Amino acid sequence: MDVRIGVTNTPKEIDLELPDGTDADALSKQIEETLGSETAVLWLTDRRGRRVGVPAAKVAYIEIDAKGDDRRVGFGSVVH
Repeated sequence: MDVRIGVTNTPKEIDLELPDGTDADALSKQIEETLGSETAVLWLTDRRGRRVGVPAAKVAYIEIDAKGDDRRVGFGSVVH
C-alpha cells in the first residue's frame, strides 16, 4: 500500500510504501484520530521498518493507494 503525504509550505511529498496486509480502513481511522489534534504527530512505519513522523498541523493532504499499483514512467511497448 502506498501513502503520499503533502506537507504545508513544501512542494515535495512524503512517499511511503507500507507493508503488505496493511488495513486501509484502520490506517484511515488512525490518520483521522491523529489529525484531530494539532499538537499530535502522525507516525507511520514503512515496509523497511523506517519510522516517519509528520506533525499533524503541517499535513496538507494524505493519499492512500490501497491497490499499490506500480506507477509507470517512461516508454513501454504498446500492445495492439
